[in-house]
Amino acid sequence: MIMATVLMSAGALTACGGTDDAKAPAKTVSPTPAASAPASTGAATSPPTDPGPLASGRLLLRWRMTGGFAGVGNPGSLPEFSLYGDGRAVAAGKNGGKPMEYRLKPDALARLMNEAKAAGLDHSQTIGPENIADAMILQITMGDAKTRVIQPESQSTPITQFWKKLEPAAWPKTDQAAPARTYEPAKVALLAGQTGGTEGENTRPFTLVPLGRGEQASGGMCTVVSGDKAKEALKLSSAAKPTTQWRNEGKVYSLRFRPLLPDEKTCADVAVS
Repeated sequence: MIMATVLMSAGALTACGGTDDAKAPAKTVSPTPAASAPASTGAATSPPTDPGPLASGRLLLRWRMTGGFAGVGNPGSLPEFSLYGDGRAVAAGKNGGKPMEYRLKPDALARLMNEAKAAGLDHSQTIGPENIADAMILQITMGDAKTRVIQPESQSTPITQFWKKLEPAAWPKTDQAAPARTYEPAKVALLAGQTGGTEGENTRPFTLVPLGRGEQASGGMCTVVSGDKAKEALKLSSAAKPTTQWRNEGKVYSLRFRPLLPDEKTCADVAVS
């Protein structure tokens, strides 16, 4: 697969950054020789030992990429991949595209989670040297376990082999319960930053909500909108240009439109994901 890093500003939905602290004590693991994750077959496997999450919309797996010379993974950006217990997977759009939603059949979901556990993602760990400046860092969350892989493209471990399977666009159609579709969020976070500049030809009025009255999060003032306002925010995002600025209550702002994922409800959720 491979990774999708999409920035979303006034004209596009973004993909990026997050946190990597583990609740459980992390251990450092040296890279191992090339290994393959358990092969995926068409036959159903037994479900994970805890079937509860699979019967809900709870977050099961998430990965994102951070670091690098270009500073991938800005605060408040969309993770590259999120998988939920009802089989939904949301993948960030590529090359400025919109996020896409996929849905796995129950047996395919159980098989994937079994492979994640077999790869070692059910316990926190760090793989690779931590003294590399501007290193790319793959962060994978599975429940409370958080795994960090430094320079993942240069590693060959069961975890990196499994990670390459988390590309929904390449999943077999026989594993999918429905065709892929554009992700339609119930809520959208508006991340505004006052520019301090004057209005120009790319300045547009913004009347949905007062941008300067939100809460501080992800490097800007954050306001969450839902319902019709969320739909209108997405329309404005699609129609805007990357250079668009927004006039609101007599001030000029830059604005990022961040769709909230199914497990996210507030600006605080956006700040940590």
